[in-house]
Amino acid sequence: MAADASSVPTSQPALRHDWTRAEVEALFALPFNDLLFQAQSLHRQYHRPNSVQLSTLLSIKTGACPEDCAYCPQSVRFETGLKKEPLLDVEVVLEAAREAKDNGATRFCMGAAWRSPKDRDLERVEAMVRGVKAMGLETCVTLGMLKPAQAERLAGAGLDYYNHNLDTSPEYYGKIISTRTYEDRLDTLANVRAAGVKVCCGGIVGMGEEQSDRAGLLQQLANLSPHPESVPINDLVQVAGTPLKGADSLGGIEFVRVIAVARILMPASYVRLSAGRTAMSDETQALAFFAGANSIFYGEKLLTTENPQNARDRALLVQLGIQTEGAVAPSAAAEAGAGCGAGAAAAATSCCG
Repeated sequence: MAADASSVPTSQPALRHDWTRAEVEALFALPFNDLLFQAQSLHRQYHRPNSVQLSTLLSIKTGACPEDCAYCPQSVRFETGLKKEPLLDVEVVLEAAREAKDNGATRFCMGAAWRSPKDRDLERVEAMVRGVKAMGLETCVTLGMLKPAQAERLAGAGLDYYNHNLDTSPEYYGKIISTRTYEDRLDTLANVRAAGVKVCCGGIVGMGEEQSDRAGLLQQLANLSPHPESVPINDLVQVAGTPLKGADSLGGIEFVRVIAVARILMPASYVRLSAGRTAMSDETQALAFFAGANSIFYGEKLLTTENPQNARDRALLVQLGIQTEGAVAPSAAAEAGAGCGAGAAAAATSCCG
């Protein structure tokens, strides 16, 4: 009997957490077809090859962020014309989550433009997490830096994923942001892990960095132990008023290389096509799926930037023969989040992946 092409083999290579920069750069140097063949072959050992997970991202508090991330229109330091909005009411967020689920999303991500949340703000965010969880959706938030006790509170509300990106390589990081250190980001990831919440962590490409910096970012991610369960890769969305407006664009082939190398380094993780898809051709996205991307942000907006319309995404997935993952049953989701903390990735214009 022929093997089911949608099945996942039971034998899988061991995951590594000791990649050297030279090894990662050597992957980037492979001929394009060889790189994609290796990535797709490995992808099939861990995932269904024609399946994609859909996430929806909502900005629950917009603008007035004190950080100086050079890519972000939500920074109070840049004149981008963005209208700031306070933390949304819980019911407004839950209504958006219901709509996202009706449109096929299985994970609902909530992003707030904070350097770090104040304890008084967490009570409302916890209510959002509990409400979204009760719908049978996976939950993810990105709120900036977290203290250990804050991570524990979110875990207690049933949070599944916390997003906190590394953005770029340690060497290039200082050219992008000065108000938060690389170690600050790693500390938040450690606090999230210690609380039992899964990690969504990736970065942004196309910010003027060299290929060695893209290799450095992926090396950092791949040497986290365990790997981030979700790895969002953002292609910079340039916004007028930000310092990175006018940066050289990366190009589709190099973006697909990043996806392929991420898949090889972190074969069991979900690799998400995040910000920047509006400007991508269908052909570039198809190559990215072949290279190992198996998650997308689905919906017409990512925090404050445009995203492909749902109809365009559906048409592309149908054309490629890619199916979407099914929703989590509400009863199972409620049981998974009851009393145990964690359950079972932003955009290029924010700290969320």
